[in-house]
Amino acid sequence: MVKSAINADLAATLDLVAAGCAGLRDDWWVFGGAGMALAGAPGLSPPDVDLIVSERDAAQLIALWNAQLETGGASPLFRSKIFAKADIGPLPVEIMAGFEVREPHGWSPVWPSTRQAVERPGGTLFIPTPAEQAQICRRFGRPKDLARLPALEALI
Repeated sequence: MVKSAINADLAATLDLVAAGCAGLRDDWWVFGGAGMALAGAPGLSPPDVDLIVSERDAAQLIALWNAQLETGGASPLFRSKIFAKADIGPLPVEIMAGFEVREPHGWSPVWPSTRQAVERPGGTLFIPTPAEQAQICRRFGRPKDLARLPALEALI
């Protein structure tokens, strides 16, 4: 059983995400800081909830939550085929489909291979396992991601 380490704003937003994602057809994940907090990493106060979803599920969530599509260019490190922001709770929710990270050999998809269920009052959420979250942090290589490795590794 996963013991989540989350604050009240994150908890409220995650419960809304769980309810909204209950009808999705494809695999999906909460990742980033919110996913790490759900895994039990202590001391995190993510400013948003990041979701990795399929393209068809992104369309469903965008319609359900009246999310705003972001059409700006990709960052130097990340890009998504679909990127939208939804204001459904205390924290914004970022919906990403076709999410990729730039690595030395070019752009590579970020699509977790593990899927761990976390039960919340609003429903079930899914996260990559702590081990896979640590691998993703290494792939991203940013100082904030690398700083989170010890907390994730302690959960493995």
